[in-house]
Amino acid sequence: MLKSNTRLKIGIFILAIFVLGSLILPFFTQEDPTAQGTYFKGLPPSQDHLLGTNALGQDIFWYLVFSIRNSLLLGVSVSICTTIISSLVGLTAGYNGGRIDRIIMLVTDSFITIPVLPILITLSTFVRGSSSFLSVWMILVAFGWAWNTRTVRAMALSVREREFINMARFSGTSMFGIITKEVFPYVYAYMVVGFINTILYAINTEAALAVIGLSNVTVPTMGSIIFWALNYNAMLTGLYPWIVAPVVATVLLFLGLFLTSTGYNELFAARRGHS
Repeated sequence: MLKSNTRLKIGIFILAIFVLGSLILPFFTQEDPTAQGTYFKGLPPSQDHLLGTNALGQDIFWYLVFSIRNSLLLGVSVSICTTIISSLVGLTAGYNGGRIDRIIMLVTDSFITIPVLPILITLSTFVRGSSSFLSVWMILVAFGWAWNTRTVRAMALSVREREFINMARFSGTSMFGIITKEVFPYVYAYMVVGFINTILYAINTEAALAVIGLSNVTVPTMGSIIFWALNYNAMLTGLYPWIVAPVVATVLLFLGLFLTSTGYNELFAARRGHS
C-alpha cells in the first residue's frame, strides 16, 4: 500500500532530508552560528560559505542549519507532550462517557475557545524578545492538546459500544486494559496525524512570534533568521539568500509535514477499507 502512496513517500523524503541534515551537519562545524563578526559582511555564496554571509558577519548556511534543528526540536517536543495528554484525556472521556465525559469536554472546549497566539503575544510583550524557549514551550503545550483530544474522544465514543468491547468488559478486563488493548488500535492513526499537525502548529506559532520580534531572537530558529533578515533589509541590500533561503526551507518543511500527514491519513483509510 505504501508503494502506491506517492504523497506519503514524498513527505517522508522531504522530512528525512530536514531531520537528518539538521541533526548530522552541526557535527561538522565548531563555530557558533550566532556569533557576530566572525566573517566579512555580505560575502556572496561560495565554496566556503554556501549561502554567503549576512550583514552581521554570520554564515547564512550554518545559521539556517541550526535554525531548522531548533525549530524541529521545539515542534517535536511540544507535539510529544500534547499527544500524550490528548490521547490519555480523549480515550478516558470517550470510553467512560457520562458525567466524566461531560466534565472533561467542558474543560477541553474551554481551552479550545482560548486563542493561543494573542496570549503568546501578550505574554511575550512583557519580556520583549527575551522570553525563553521553555516559557513558549509550556504555553504551546498548555493550549495545544485540546483539539486532538476532541478527535481521539470522538473515535473512542464510536468504538466503545462495539461488541468486542462488551465482551472485554464481561471477561473482567480492566478499564486500562480495554483502552490500551481494544480502543487504542482504532485511534492510533488519528494520533499520528494529530502528532504531525501539532509539529506544524508549534513551529508556525513560534516562527510568527519571532518574525515580529516577540520570541527570543538570539536563538536560531526559522522565525529568528527571517526576523534578522527583515530587520537589516536583506532584500534592499542585495543579501537575497538571507531571506530567501529560510522562507524556501520553511515552505518545504511545512510541505513535507503536510504531505506526510495527509498521506498517512490516506494510507490508514485505505487499510481500513480493506480490513
